[in-house]
Amino acid sequence: MRFRSIAFVDSGTDVARSATESLRAHYGTVPVADADVIVALGGDGFMLETLHAVMHRDIPVYGMNRGSVGFLMNEYGAMALRERLDRSVESRIHPLRMRASDKGGRQVEALAINEVSLLRETRQAAKIAILVDGSTRMTELICDGVLVATPAGSTAYNLSAHGPILPIDAELLAVTPISAFRPRRWRGALLPMQATIRFEVLEPIKRPVSAVADATEVRDVDWVEARVARDVCLRLLFDPGHSLDERILREQFQS
Repeated sequence: MRFRSIAFVDSGTDVARSATESLRAHYGTVPVADADVIVALGGDGFMLETLHAVMHRDIPVYGMNRGSVGFLMNEYGAMALRERLDRSVESRIHPLRMRASDKGGRQVEALAINEVSLLRETRQAAKIAILVDGSTRMTELICDGVLVATPAGSTAYNLSAHGPILPIDAELLAVTPISAFRPRRWRGALLPMQATIRFEVLEPIKRPVSAVADATEVRDVDWVEARVARDVCLRLLFDPGHSLDERILREQFQS
């Protein structure tokens, strides 16, 4: 048996709470601090919350969908859970580390599992310069925003912004504009995983921009840096045939 002690956590909705109560009664439960594995019941948003909660602990998380989208979740089923956990396939992912400085000089650091995004705050389009490893690659992007996505996050906001889907084991990051006005035909870039991407906000008073790393938002930023946090590793468990890399591959052939 791979996992002897299970902690069940849920998003707090009626359907998720009901499922948790049933599973706890059937399989028993321990506090998260004492668990070998965490079973999270909810949707993708709750999975991200759970992963943030265990960000610096070496503990796997197995999600079961009791929410809406559920891309990061397995199908819900109360039967043979221990057997499913024993057969599960593990995906290891690294989040992005965002550093952002606002107009007052305050610097904020946060981790993002899916993406770091910059978004205009007003009716004025944002003007942003993009630097990669200290070299300016775009002097001025006029847009609603721009984001950097990990392979795990490439099917989330990045895909909605028409960015590329990345295989989970790709050593790449996707930089994707959001409603680019100039250069109008720029569709973004693929960068090596070790790259440091810096965004510098042009005309920040006239064209204020916010930066978001998962649940952390910094308003009125002057600059933002994003790079992969190699020192942080997250462990997700999936049923065989439904692993994260399989789901990402399958997503590329959806119409």
